[in-house]
Amino acid sequence: MWPIIRGPLSFAASHCRTGIIRQQCSTREPTGASEIQQKSDQADATKLEEPSILVEKEGNVTFIGLNKPHKRNAVDSEMGRQLTAAIEAFEQDTTASVGVLHGIGGSFCSGYDLSELANSEVKPQSVILQRGGVMGPTRRNFKKPMICAISGYCVAGGVELALMCDLRVMEELAVMGFYNRRFGVPLVDGGSVRLPALIGISRAMDLVLTGRGVRAKEALEIGLVNRVVAVGTGLGQAYNLAMSIAKYPQLCLNHDRNSMYYAAFQAKSLEDAMEFEVLTASEELLKDAVYGAEQFKQGVGKGGKFHDIKKKPLPDWEKEEIANEANETPKSKM
Repeated sequence: MWPIIRGPLSFAASHCRTGIIRQQCSTREPTGASEIQQKSDQADATKLEEPSILVEKEGNVTFIGLNKPHKRNAVDSEMGRQLTAAIEAFEQDTTASVGVLHGIGGSFCSGYDLSELANSEVKPQSVILQRGGVMGPTRRNFKKPMICAISGYCVAGGVELALMCDLRVMEELAVMGFYNRRFGVPLVDGGSVRLPALIGISRAMDLVLTGRGVRAKEALEIGLVNRVVAVGTGLGQAYNLAMSIAKYPQLCLNHDRNSMYYAAFQAKSLEDAMEFEVLTASEELLKDAVYGAEQFKQGVGKGGKFHDIKKKPLPDWEKEEIANEANETPKSKM
């Protein structure tokens, strides 16, 4: 068995009033053909009116949602540009520490919208060479941590979107895979670069060359994802993970994050990587470290406790965890 993370409350239940998850439901069924047609027309109009990318915030966590559920969130060039703009805005937002990328409507992303490529008026070369990447800003590292919440289908370019994030939370019945192999569509959004670094070249070759689907159990075992969670809880658990990162001093956290990316993709040698790690520890960062040392001296964080490192409002779920931890009595040593 693999770990299934089940929070005390589902994200939808605990945050339905914040507007992060918006679901439309009807209390009765259509009674006639005319009403069915009317509702169908209204649904089509809604699809055209709603933005392809939805951005919402909860505290210092920014949610970026792919919003083309009728196409399983397939991304065309315009949607890719909108995703790039949303992520760049998140990076520039000084009140946002961690981002969560997710899909709306049951699936994360079914990849690039092939109907655009099949259009005779579209030049494939112009699509591939557009700024940042076809699927969005996939050809660079982000300035802040980004978590991917994977539900339903995460295939083809959708996998490349997931790989551009720092961490991946996958629902237990979701599926990942390079299904673009079936149609001769190449990886041009970082998949062939990031995947071998993430899971090793042998396993990466298996997934890229065969185009087979990967279920949650295997994805966790090979390091393709970081968490496997129950169906319907992916976004909520991604939020919990984001909050567990956002509570720490961000300058230090991002220094360590950037150093790891440099060592993995850019460093020419061990010495080069070591030098980058040391020289990028700025004076401002070291001041934070001194402050942290003073806090530790006063008793904050002792005993392995990772809460209250920063003075900031805590969500209810974390308050409950702290209260439960405080009530636990240490087991006597045998």
